[in-house]
Amino acid sequence: MPSLEAALGLIQSYGLWILVPFAIMEGPIVTVIAAYLAQQGYMNVIAVYLVCIAGDLIGDGLLYGAGRYGSGLLPPRLSTWLGMTEARQITLSQHFAAKGGRTLLFGKWTHSAGMPILVAAGMAQMPFARYIWINLLGTLPKTLIFMLIGYFLGAAYTLIDTYIYRGSQILLGVLALAGGLYLLRKRKKA
Repeated sequence: MPSLEAALGLIQSYGLWILVPFAIMEGPIVTVIAAYLAQQGYMNVIAVYLVCIAGDLIGDGLLYGAGRYGSGLLPPRLSTWLGMTEARQITLSQHFAAKGGRTLLFGKWTHSAGMPILVAAGMAQMPFARYIWINLLGTLPKTLIFMLIGYFLGAAYTLIDTYIYRGSQILLGVLALAGGLYLLRKRKKA
């Protein structure tokens, strides 16, 4: 991803055509920048919203595909070394069958947990239609929030990017700590 200033200039110059790949790769800050440019009159705000949603869903589909088809390309020994045993694969599939919707929405809204959760849904072979539908339901309000931030506060996009990054890092730390505590409790019980 180019610098924020370069991204702003490229989106300003090329509009929706360049917005699509940026929305696939980067997401929230690109949505903020594009909404800011829409507010400045460079693009149609509804078109920006729709393109950002499409880009987000295309990116989600790519992550799903990486999990579903990429994990099968690993040699079985490496897969086991990484911890993906047959028993864990079954557990993962059962989890996404029972709680896939909640898990996907959690991943979409926390941002920092999104990538591994989306890949895991593919590994669990969650039905793609259900996967993409739930991601759409999560993407609509998330994209709208970042659009509103960009539209009304977009001039401060560098500061907003810093807040998005720091918030994601803090949340990732909290999630890692909670996961570690969960594993410690589980180990003590065993």
